[in-house]
Amino acid sequence: MKRTLSQFFSDYGMMVVLLLLCAFFSVVTLTEQSPTGEAAAKQVLAIIQQQSGKSARVVVAASDQPDDAAFAAKLERDLAASGASVVTVVKGEPKDAREALQEITLSGGKVDAIACTKVTGAWLVFADLKTDFPALGEPRVITPRSYRWPNFLKTENLLNIANQIAVIAIVAIGMTMVIITGGIDLSVGSLIALSAVLAAKFIRDFAGGANATLVGMTLACLAAILICGMIGAFSGGMITRFGIPPFIVTLAMMLVGSGLAYILAKGQSIYQIPDSFVWLGRGADFLSLPNAVVLMLILYFLAHVLMSRTQIGRYIYAVGCNRQAARYSGLSVPRVLMFTYVASALLAGLGGVLMASQLKSGSATYGNMYELYVIAAVVVGGTSLSGGEGKMLGTLTGAFTIAVIQNGMNLTNVESYTQKVVLGLVILGAVLLDNLRQRKR
Repeated sequence: MKRTLSQFFSDYGMMVVLLLLCAFFSVVTLTEQSPTGEAAAKQVLAIIQQQSGKSARVVVAASDQPDDAAFAAKLERDLAASGASVVTVVKGEPKDAREALQEITLSGGKVDAIACTKVTGAWLVFADLKTDFPALGEPRVITPRSYRWPNFLKTENLLNIANQIAVIAIVAIGMTMVIITGGIDLSVGSLIALSAVLAAKFIRDFAGGANATLVGMTLACLAAILICGMIGAFSGGMITRFGIPPFIVTLAMMLVGSGLAYILAKGQSIYQIPDSFVWLGRGADFLSLPNAVVLMLILYFLAHVLMSRTQIGRYIYAVGCNRQAARYSGLSVPRVLMFTYVASALLAGLGGVLMASQLKSGSATYGNMYELYVIAAVVVGGTSLSGGEGKMLGTLTGAFTIAVIQNGMNLTNVESYTQKVVLGLVILGAVLLDNLRQRKR
């Protein structure tokens, strides 16, 4: 029984930690909520029909915010369809509402209900209607009913967490392979920037800029990713051919990649790209999930299959467990190492394209410090820095753990400096646990 529990927490401990973090931030961000947009319109319509009947005379009041505009448009349509009379729709500020009510008064009109959002319902102009506008009758101010729900568990917040972590999580796939072999890749952050700059530059200079076609943009992005892959091959060659430590090689390539990005971009952002380029980074075509998140999940599924069901996956683990024994077993260790560094660079290039799509531009400042966040995701996910141990599911869990911690601290107004301290302690704790586990074995 004890061994079973130990194995369970060894395999799924970080997932348990992630669920506990989600539960904690759900509790501390529990606040009074109010529906917005079309959801608020449906609720207000039901209240109006219940209190004033289907033939009610209604004034709709909303601000200029997008959610309020959706509220007003939806409610106006539904009121008209139900047989109610929409006296006027106010969009703007309290003074606009006052002017509208004065016009209704001068024309001798009556009002049964004033439909408001939670914000407009608090306007002082509606505080004492009987005294200020007695000729209107006895209109009721109708607002959506409040409820308690955690800010952390809002759908838009959860999707935001997944979308923000997509680049780091994708790059972490390649980093997981590298670390399992006992290596490290410090160049991924610079390759993200280089790929973003190359993709944007190729689109601007060779694919037609803002008028680029889908084929042109695709070829530009593939070229940027392949160039990053070539840099990964160079790093792998230096490591396998000349025996230079991975830390030194990838540190050098980190500086080279960053320098090339600044040279190519000339220190400026490249933004002459089509609006349609943001489809990959901002679009949401499948079950309302962001396309970046869908891509991330597909890549993790493929990476899991590769590491657990294919020959190259077994070779990667074998090289990480005991490189000498793998060599004596007939494995081509240099080829395995080369594969991991090329894969890491290619995924960093894909991450750069994705970031360029999210931000609709390319800049040499992208990916700054991302190598540390990527390594942190891998280590927190349970991959051993000693090599030979790690799972893709663990890396994905580690990436989400870091994202949840950062998002939760943002929601609870923890300052950025404190967030760095907390994140550093989390990484240190993960490495310490890995060290203790290795000693126990």
